[in-house]
Amino acid sequence: MAKVVLRKVRKEFGSSVVVHDIDLTIPHQEFVVLVGPSGCGKSTTLRMIAGLEDISAGEIHIGDTLVNDMPPKDRNIAMVFQSYALYPYATVWENMAFGLRVRRYPQAEIRRRVEAAADILGIRDMLDRKPRQLSGGQRQRVAIGRAIVRDPEVFLFDEPLSNLDAKLRVQMRTEIKKIHQRVATTMIYVTHDQVEAMTLAQRIVVMNAGRIEQIGTPQDMYERPATRFVAGFIGSPAMNFVPCSISDGGAELGVRIGESLVLPVPAGRRDRYRAYSGRSMLLGIRPEHCFDAKTHQPAAGQAPFEIVAGVVEPLGIDTMVHFELAATPVCARVNSYAVSSEGERLAMVMDMNNMHLIDPQTDKVV
Repeated sequence: MAKVVLRKVRKEFGSSVVVHDIDLTIPHQEFVVLVGPSGCGKSTTLRMIAGLEDISAGEIHIGDTLVNDMPPKDRNIAMVFQSYALYPYATVWENMAFGLRVRRYPQAEIRRRVEAAADILGIRDMLDRKPRQLSGGQRQRVAIGRAIVRDPEVFLFDEPLSNLDAKLRVQMRTEIKKIHQRVATTMIYVTHDQVEAMTLAQRIVVMNAGRIEQIGTPQDMYERPATRFVAGFIGSPAMNFVPCSISDGGAELGVRIGESLVLPVPAGRRDRYRAYSGRSMLLGIRPEHCFDAKTHQPAAGQAPFEIVAGVVEPLGIDTMVHFELAATPVCARVNSYAVSSEGERLAMVMDMNNMHLIDPQTDKVV
């Protein structure tokens, strides 16, 4: 069973701590994505699991084995890097077979594994080509194939799609997900792209400044972020954050924005939010939860308000409209025909059932 367990794992470079005593358990066959901005410690964590970086403290277990002092070649892992790292003078077949040859596998077994991996990746007809004869996506498939033939307990991916163009990244995301379904082994994937994380992961680990902010399914991260950082990092476009306060009118509770706008709090949230009455808070709302009243009449828990459109970004299927609430920039996703130019007044609806209230003193979602 290729369960991966990190216990109080820490990484220091001199006096700088880049990974702070993280705990993480990844069950056998799970696809986990480590995501976060540059410098958050996600690649360092992956390299410590691979054995390419020494750990400063803590324990790493792969299966039932403590691997702290075990060299990378003995950990039964395979890693796919951002760079394809293919031998330019060797064919696809030779690139994929190289690791097995070094380990002195029988020729028949090498052929079986290479051909099986090539079938999975759809590159059987490319085995005689050199890397220069391949596209970027095809080269990345070869790099993944080189990992698959190892039949490792754990696959590690370090931003493998960052060198590809946008259309090819979408295609390769689908391919990697199919590979996990067919190979069915533990996969740990690092990326700074939250869209990649959402589409690939069974569970997401959001990292920030060397710490784990939150662990959960993609839907958990989208619907129930634990902190302002997670709320703002997950989702595209990013969540809006608007300064507000909670006004208590007895039976009714409202979110006050500026001097004149008060949006009612849904009944199911009143008890939870009442303790923050009168305090300066942040309203978190995603662009897709602010929509135009022409196509969405207010329902229970949804509040009408009016805006003056600023920048308008037509996207075909819908339109992004930028405006201000109490001098704070806000973005909304509206119907493609709702607004055509800046300066237009627009009746809007905010879905308060999907609001988030954030304590600015702790940056926690309450």
